[in-house]
Amino acid sequence: MLGTPIPTMRQALLALQVFPLFAVLFIIAPEAVYSGAPARAALSIAEARSLPLGTVVTVDGSVTVASGAFSSSTFNQGFAIQDYTGGIYVSVADNLGFAPRQQVRVRGQLADSFGLLILTNVTDIKAHGRGPKVQPLPVTTGAVGEATEGKLVRITGTITQPIVNDLPFGFIIVVNDGSGEVNSFVNASTGIDVSGISLGQTIEVTGFSGQFADHFEVDPRVQGDIKVVP
Repeated sequence: MLGTPIPTMRQALLALQVFPLFAVLFIIAPEAVYSGAPARAALSIAEARSLPLGTVVTVDGSVTVASGAFSSSTFNQGFAIQDYTGGIYVSVADNLGFAPRQQVRVRGQLADSFGLLILTNVTDIKAHGRGPKVQPLPVTTGAVGEATEGKLVRITGTITQPIVNDLPFGFIIVVNDGSGEVNSFVNASTGIDVSGISLGQTIEVTGFSGQFADHFEVDPRVQGDIKVVP
């Protein structure tokens, strides 16, 4: 049970002047994205995720979250990739236009961003063809956590609390299928309209399994990622 969400957590962090640190964490030199660095052997994403923070790794995966989709809360133009072992969010300053199913190789440094493991300080990114379509992993709301972080998941449950307007970042929807509450954070930058959903409805949410502070999240990417279940 995750308990009551923190509707003003993102605002509070900004008010406490965490934003400059957050921004520094994510900003990289634009030229690094187009580096001609020699190719490095890629690790599986699960193997990379098991290494200590600060480790520089090369991973390769299919895009699951398009470039810039979560910019309203991450303050960067990053994207997410996934392979057969796991997934991870990649933080970059420039919108590189990556779309789902592009295959991308990334070299960067493991870092923690408010509980979420990410790749930052990226020194090489290369798109190389079309990757496999990543199917969302069906999980219970109570199972969303460290084990699913970085992956594309799908939950179905009842909205147990009024939807929280957390703009300009997005909206918080608390969902529970009986196994425990989890937040679905709808980033304003996705353009998803939440006006048609409300307390008491049962919804299906497909999205990136993430974390913000002490709350795990399922973050939808497009309008079709949230569906009301009759």
